[in-house]
Amino acid sequence: MKITFGGDEVTLIGNQVQIGDEAKSFKATKNDLSDFNSDDLLGKVLIYSVAPSLDTDVCAFQAKRFNKEALDLSDDIAIVQITEDLPFAQARFCANEDIKNLLTISDYKEREFGEKYGFLIDELKLLARGIVIVDKDGIVQYVEYVPEVTNEVNFEKALEEVKKLI
Repeated sequence: MKITFGGDEVTLIGNQVQIGDEAKSFKATKNDLSDFNSDDLLGKVLIYSVAPSLDTDVCAFQAKRFNKEALDLSDDIAIVQITEDLPFAQARFCANEDIKNLLTISDYKEREFGEKYGFLIDELKLLARGIVIVDKDGIVQYVEYVPEVTNEVNFEKALEEVKKLI
């Protein structure tokens, strides 16, 4: 799959995840600098909302939209916003935008998510934009890698897929 950032083709590190794959465990960093372990969310439907940086309009919109949509979803769903932003910047963004319904984590330290799920842009060391939905059994049920990173994800399709799992 060809991915571009601002019209320029970029290289993704790792293997892109596919529907039917077992979701890979990964660690990242929470906003309070504590460790995040994806295994802690096993048994929930997971929406991994992936973006380069919350400091851009499209990324900020993505987080705000999922924060709003979370209010209408089941408690059996966890929405995890993943970027390469430093945890301090993520915490500030969440406080400023009243983001309370999703978990924001940073992949800046180990880049485990980016590499294991094939979202890490080699040239920029940022994450490509996309969505991964994992069912309660830990199987990937939906994947979107946005072909042009500066464009939005398909919110409607992702939410339609999530509703099938609850």
